[in-house]
Amino acid sequence: MGALAPPGVDAADTTLAANPHLKRIFGYAPETPEADVAPFAAERFVDTDGRTVLVNRLVESGAVTDYLLRMRRMNGSPVWVEVTARSRAARRGGLLRVEALVRDVSERKRMDDQSKDIYQQILQSEKMAALGQTISGVAHELNNPLATILSWAERLSEKQLDDTSQRGVSVILGEAERAARIVRNLLTFARKRQSTRAMIELNSLVQDTLALRTYERMPTLTVTTEFAGDVPRVFADGHQIQQVLLNLLINAEQAMLTANGRGKLVVRTRHDEGRDTAVLEVADDGPGVPSEVQTKIFDPFFTTKEVGKGTGLGLTVAYAILQEHGGRIRLTSTAGGGATFVVELPVSGANATSSSPRHTLPPMDAVRGASVLIVEDERALATAVAEALTDAGLQVDHAGDGQEALACVRNANYDVVICDLKMPRVDGMTLYRAIAAATPELARRVIFVTGDVAGTDAERFLEESGCRWLAKPFRLSDLLRAVRETLA
Repeated sequence: MGALAPPGVDAADTTLAANPHLKRIFGYAPETPEADVAPFAAERFVDTDGRTVLVNRLVESGAVTDYLLRMRRMNGSPVWVEVTARSRAARRGGLLRVEALVRDVSERKRMDDQSKDIYQQILQSEKMAALGQTISGVAHELNNPLATILSWAERLSEKQLDDTSQRGVSVILGEAERAARIVRNLLTFARKRQSTRAMIELNSLVQDTLALRTYERMPTLTVTTEFAGDVPRVFADGHQIQQVLLNLLINAEQAMLTANGRGKLVVRTRHDEGRDTAVLEVADDGPGVPSEVQTKIFDPFFTTKEVGKGTGLGLTVAYAILQEHGGRIRLTSTAGGGATFVVELPVSGANATSSSPRHTLPPMDAVRGASVLIVEDERALATAVAEALTDAGLQVDHAGDGQEALACVRNANYDVVICDLKMPRVDGMTLYRAIAAATPELARRVIFVTGDVAGTDAERFLEESGCRWLAKPFRLSDLLRAVRETLA
């Protein structure tokens, strides 16, 4: 119970009675005199207008029920309280006489916020799943024409052309590969991938990732690379490490551009012999990360960006990926002094071998005359591939889908089958199972090509089948190498 001064009244609040529970909520010592307890003093309100709004409500309505407020205890720590009160004008001094019941609802508010976070997480997962399905379809539709463009450009580059035509073909090749990298980048963001590890060159991966950011379109950003020449290869999932690096680059770009409209970004690699790790550093000269935020930077859903500008999951995912790889990620930063994220990957697995056995490639003369069946519904791509294999001395047949391919396999013997995964009528998986049931030996000589396997049933199928596969768009030289490996 107390007397509060309404806005415009020059008087101090007076507390007439305060029980021990109220003192405990606001952090007063039990022996504090009741007159010294000031639960509704201006400094107790986190929101500077909170006191004025509460008092006006009491003046206008004479009461509030379950009124939620964020307050401060005596030591400055926050506390959520719920106030049920009634008021009436005092007889003198223009004060407002208030009787209030105050409940500490901090734990309930924490649980409510946690429930909202879980709901947002589920909502985000559903959005990402829907986005993944959409991008998966778009990637397949884009990768098919990209594969055709790349294949025909590669075929043309092998011809005798004048300088202008040769230069044009080189541009087409480069731009088609650039478009393919953009599609792969979209898939990296939109879809979860099963971890597929191999020996990777960290310097090359960083260069490829920086190329995806197209910094020539960001004239206010300066990007510098400092690559050590002795960085050993690491056994890692290249797609996942690229996702980590992309998250760090985008965060740095946004921090610098938001704070200063410009910035300098430095990406370094080195070998830490003492820890036996390959080290990747991303340093910016942005505003830095305050010390009170650094302990939360890797927490799920924590973000310093505006609402709707970030999910707060980028660094959490990066942290989880590095944990799975036996590495770590850490931050060094000072307010106003920029931020540096340091990624460490163990190199002790440098002698690890790929799960796919390596064979000595047979010379081309040894594989000439081998029969190949191409199963591809994109006729322009199938024609480019067929001509390239024919030029290499192979005998080639073409089937437009899995149903035609089944008829071909029944009527002829083939040394290798090159098969698209997604096709009308009978798809690649169904065709493979039919071949495996009828001629298991041929099933071991199937090479799949596909526009999207990220996080889909196709990825699991390819892993279980053990077949070689190439992602569209591919280089004809890579396909020819796969054919030679299969025949080996």
